[in-house]
Amino acid sequence: MILETQMPGRLHRGKVRDTYGLGSGHLLMVATDRISAFDVVLPTGISEKGLVLNRISAFWFDKTRDIVPNHFICLGDAPEAAQYLEGSSIAGSVSEESARQSMVVKRAERLDLECVVRGYITGTAWSEYRSQGTVSGLDVGKGLLEGQAFPEPLFTPTTKADQGHDENMSKQEVLDMVGVDMARQLEETSVAVFKWALDYARERDIILADTKMEFGIIDGQLMLIDELLTPDSSRFWDVGGYKPGRSQPSYDKQFVRDWLNQQGWDHQPPAPELPNDVVAQTSRKYQEAYFKLTGTHLKVDVPQSCKPGPTQED
Repeated sequence: MILETQMPGRLHRGKVRDTYGLGSGHLLMVATDRISAFDVVLPTGISEKGLVLNRISAFWFDKTRDIVPNHFICLGDAPEAAQYLEGSSIAGSVSEESARQSMVVKRAERLDLECVVRGYITGTAWSEYRSQGTVSGLDVGKGLLEGQAFPEPLFTPTTKADQGHDENMSKQEVLDMVGVDMARQLEETSVAVFKWALDYARERDIILADTKMEFGIIDGQLMLIDELLTPDSSRFWDVGGYKPGRSQPSYDKQFVRDWLNQQGWDHQPPAPELPNDVVAQTSRKYQEAYFKLTGTHLKVDVPQSCKPGPTQED
């Protein structure tokens, strides 16, 4: 299990990913087994989570490249990765486990917002609707049930916070940040990717309830970056168990969110430790999502709990 990498020259430590520069406009992004909930990194890791995130992102980047280009070059354990690692500060330092959970990508100028697309009302959208009758400040009508589909997907961008909570952004705030043309392009592209993935997942008995995407600019062109349509960034529901008016059976980290809420946690650090059974069930849900969406099984170890100590790779 990888909870934190310890290679030289780390550029960035996000909630889940550690990023290293490779030179010549390339990066190595390592998807660790850290998990966050309510924008707080939990003290317990999830076995094989990073492997699932890495592999499923690569899968979706390939599937959606005809809709919008992306920063993905190759997986970290692919033979072609060696040419990008050679001569870098981490050459010879990437363990086999880190290579399996990493990808080589193009360096982008990140746009500091998260492009959230919602096909169904759930999560924070449902909480806001119950209290205010809106979703991200938008009027979505009356009488909606928890888990009900919107007539059309909603684009509800948020701020991008490396620490603390992301905040909803109004249309004017997005315009002020990126300008009219880019704001339109972000919304149209995000919704197009969501709709394509929604149909693809439905054919595999999964409902894509919502997701968030990140974009950057490379050589003046808009690109998808970071991760794409993972159980971290999306809600995946089971078609057979779907029923509006309740919380839905899922293949994502909603299971962890629900457990944390049951403990009465106030969503402020420090977060409580996850028990072994929650860790194991979450790991299985992530792996099942990967299999149902890709048709491929991952070769993984038995899920286990791991608590982070000093920066290390286990």
